[in-house]
Amino acid sequence: MLALSRASILCTKTKKQKKSLQSHSLLYCLHYPPDWIFGPRFMAGAVLFLAGMFINIHSDNILRNLRKPGESGYKIPKGRMFEFISGANFFGEIIEWLGYSLAAWSAPQAAFGFFTICSIGRRACHHHRYYLEKFNDYPKSRKALIPYIF
Repeated sequence: MLALSRASILCTKTKKQKKSLQSHSLLYCLHYPPDWIFGPRFMAGAVLFLAGMFINIHSDNILRNLRKPGESGYKIPKGRMFEFISGANFFGEIIEWLGYSLAAWSAPQAAFGFFTICSIGRRACHHHRYYLEKFNDYPKSRKALIPYIF
């Protein structure tokens, strides 16, 4: 019950407070055996985290380089995950934090992963809707957040 109450607190706190609660949980409340980092949950979580980080960083680079110096206005992002989804950077961040949640395997970290999906997922949907409204030539097959699905 204590873990659930800590997890629910993550919903209502600021970013700094959430980080403090997660840090406190990882440092003082959770006790992992020494071989935890060699277990399948940690390994799968670490792989997901790194894959998500790669997607996120690469997508952010694409977004940063859309405009040449002195240009203004919006452009359609293209390349890599942007060929499949409008929110490639959001997708990468969600994968990152789901990997973190899996690696940590605790209620507060799982709550953080869940609420990351809820908040970032909404932003991806809004961006997708904006692109569809703004650009007549926006690829209709492109999904909002999950390739080929949503």
